[in-house]
Amino acid sequence: MKKDRVLILESKSMGENFIPKKYIIQGKDEYYFRNIQNPKSSDSWRNLQAHEVESLVKNGNTAEDWDLLYVSEAFEPSLIKNCEFFGIVRIGNLQNVTLKHHDLAVPAGITNSRIIACDIGDNVAIHNVNYLAYFIIGNSCILINIDEMNTTNRAKFGNGIIKDGEKEAVRIWMDIMNETGSRGVLPFDGMITADAYLWGKYRQDARLMARLKEITQGQFDSTRGYYGTVGEQTVIKNSRVLKDVKIGSMCYIKGANKLKNLTIHSSMEEPTQIGEGVELVNGIIGYRCRIFYGCKAVRFIMGNNSNLKYGGRLINSFLGANSTISCCEVLNNLIFPSHEQHHNNSFLIAAVIKGQSNIAAGATIGSNHNSRANDNEIEAGRGFWPGLCTSIKHTSKFASFTLIAKGAYPAEMNIVLPFALVNNNTSLNTLEIMPAYWWMYNMYALTRNEWKYHKRDNRITKTQNIEYDTLAPDTVEEIINGLEFLEDHLGLNANNRHGVLFAKEKQKNNYPALLTISNPLIENSRRKITLLKPFQGYTAYLEMLLFYSVKHLFDHLKQDNPVEPVFEFFNDDNERISDWVNLGGQLITRIQLNELFSDIKDNKLNSWNDIHSKYDTWFALYPEQKFQHGLGVLKDVLKIKIQSNKDLEMLLNKYLKIHGSVTAKVFESRKKDYDNPFKKLSFENPEEMQAVLGKIEDNSFIASKRAENEMLSKEIEMLIKKRFRV
Repeated sequence: MKKDRVLILESKSMGENFIPKKYIIQGKDEYYFRNIQNPKSSDSWRNLQAHEVESLVKNGNTAEDWDLLYVSEAFEPSLIKNCEFFGIVRIGNLQNVTLKHHDLAVPAGITNSRIIACDIGDNVAIHNVNYLAYFIIGNSCILINIDEMNTTNRAKFGNGIIKDGEKEAVRIWMDIMNETGSRGVLPFDGMITADAYLWGKYRQDARLMARLKEITQGQFDSTRGYYGTVGEQTVIKNSRVLKDVKIGSMCYIKGANKLKNLTIHSSMEEPTQIGEGVELVNGIIGYRCRIFYGCKAVRFIMGNNSNLKYGGRLINSFLGANSTISCCEVLNNLIFPSHEQHHNNSFLIAAVIKGQSNIAAGATIGSNHNSRANDNEIEAGRGFWPGLCTSIKHTSKFASFTLIAKGAYPAEMNIVLPFALVNNNTSLNTLEIMPAYWWMYNMYALTRNEWKYHKRDNRITKTQNIEYDTLAPDTVEEIINGLEFLEDHLGLNANNRHGVLFAKEKQKNNYPALLTISNPLIENSRRKITLLKPFQGYTAYLEMLLFYSVKHLFDHLKQDNPVEPVFEFFNDDNERISDWVNLGGQLITRIQLNELFSDIKDNKLNSWNDIHSKYDTWFALYPEQKFQHGLGVLKDVLKIKIQSNKDLEMLLNKYLKIHGSVTAKVFESRKKDYDNPFKKLSFENPEEMQAVLGKIEDNSFIASKRAENEMLSKEIEMLIKKRFRV
């Protein structure tokens, strides 16, 4: 039977029957949720007086029923011109004032607009809004030159729920990490990357999956009838369609093409901006986000303080907090906080990227054509950095802080050595891996990145807990696995790690500069693997472990904590917790993760707020966990025993020496750019170069590292005198 696309109804039906009668709560009316959402009490409104109706009519306004138009006490009818009103419309105080935002100044009032069943706040400017239906508009808002703002009775505002009477098929899923949808999660307001990883990763647990869906559906009211909202002092101008959107305060939207089924967080402290040509559908946008210039996003979440710019496309993906994507295409991904991807010709698909990452121009992290199906994935630890024009085959996995040199990599890879440089040497037909490359040759970038991520975290609303330290339990455990890998191939004795760590420099040069190995678990090919400077990488790993461990030991001691528990630790049989999980940017132990699974499945945690509280509780315990983990690394990995103050003094001095080496390497790795003759080619003389690049001695980051090293030297000296030489 043919159904009409356009129905012909009675004119009085506009603004009425917003909710089908069968979905209205028994004993309530269709305005029930509207009255709850609007902070104004019902006695704040009054009917129009006769002279006010006369003035409105004189100014070219019409209403199906003037008795359905309510106003506040301070109401100036002359400020409303050429408007149509349908259904119950309530208007707050309206006075002869001007609202100004940046260079835009407009009078308060409503002109040339069609208003259907809306609540409008105090001193709002609404001009040339062709269709405004079922919205609650906050105080001091500016809405100007908008084609359509509409809310349906079944609006979900980006949440993956279904409303009463809807079929399961209409539920919106976000297909992260895999193109097939087999890792789909339900987006919801308040979702963080930890939640998405929990849901998308552990698919084998059917009970857990069912509970997460149940919790998400129960997090929101399935009843129909919620209105769209626009928070106080929000400005929306020169935009086309906004449908089923919930917008926070102080938001600035200009020139958007389409905003549909969204929650847009914004506040006075963390305002969000959405700019020209943007099209956003089915998403959640965090506080202090920026979305500009022709971007497209569908089925997505953006964490707080993130950016999408210059035509970027974000589809079926979660972009973690403090991240920026511009120009490129990002499909079916889960991206942890602090991700950078800036170039039009880069492509990222079907991946979980665990943060502090950077995708360079020309990188195509998404070729599935080596498989019969589009069900392959990429998993990359923190600090993933594929270089210019890098092409990687799915499925591949990368340890933390893997730097991939330019090249088309012919086969899947499993890079188990962290902080490594990976290179496809086509002339020798070998995959080259240099372990600990960052620590040995690019200390400036390594330490500056850590500093940069802390500095750029401008979130006030910090819903996702994040570990920024380069050396943390996750990367340290990868280093330990790397040690074992290198020991197997170099024929080294794990029990002699202490001896290697404290050996003289000249004893470290008796090993080959490269080592060819055969390991089919590194690359899915028959060619050989070449390890570059493997022993130097091995000793660098040992230094990194000592640096990490003694840093946390020093932080513990300088807080005047007693030293006896440290000695006791080395006399007990306690075991280091070695299994850590990067849960969206927060590190937790596998034991804690299993506890979380049990609590969710056993109905001990019944909301996402409960789950987030669990995360926060663990994050408060995390510094002590790192301290204990560091002691465990000293004891059972580096084979170091601390049984006296003398042992502690020796370790602190070794730590200071390594810290001084780190500071020197920061300077040296940056100085290479100044000494490189090709770097000087565009400058006629040193004076021009200095004017453009500045003096290396004036580099603020290098200066801060040197000051940090000097302070550390003084603190260690004072600690030794105070605690160990009484």
